[in-house]
Amino acid sequence: LMLAQPTDFHLDPRLSADCEFVVDLPISRLLLVNNASVPWFILVPRVDEATEMTHLAMPIQHQLLAEVNQISQLLEQLYQPQKLNIGALGNVVSQLHIHVIGRFHSDPAWPSPVWGNLPNNPYIASELPKMLDKIRQCLG
Repeated sequence: LMLAQPTDFHLDPRLSADCEFVVDLPISRLLLVNNASVPWFILVPRVDEATEMTHLAMPIQHQLLAEVNQISQLLEQLYQPQKLNIGALGNVVSQLHIHVIGRFHSDPAWPSPVWGNLPNNPYIASELPKMLDKIRQCLG
């Protein structure tokens, strides 16, 4: 079983290329996908070489689930989505990461999955710092 070793953590460059850093939670690095089409967070457990949630030690799995719940509630509070999509796929980026996505009947991909179905729609660069600060404030 894998235990958290945050000092050994390396974020897959594909995740850092597509995302903005928000904050480090007790187990996970919280990222915001830079696509304004839908509110889309990614939680990356800071456990190097982790690829499956089920390979993590049970206390880490429990903390990870608590963080998924925390970010789901934050997303609902900030964006009031009609549906949450939560998933860990890892077909392209094998590093364990969990998507928490707010979906709306009006979003460009509805009702299909977001992967491969969203236009490239980055946030306005000048608005990102304020948005990230608001998210951080909501997390306390």
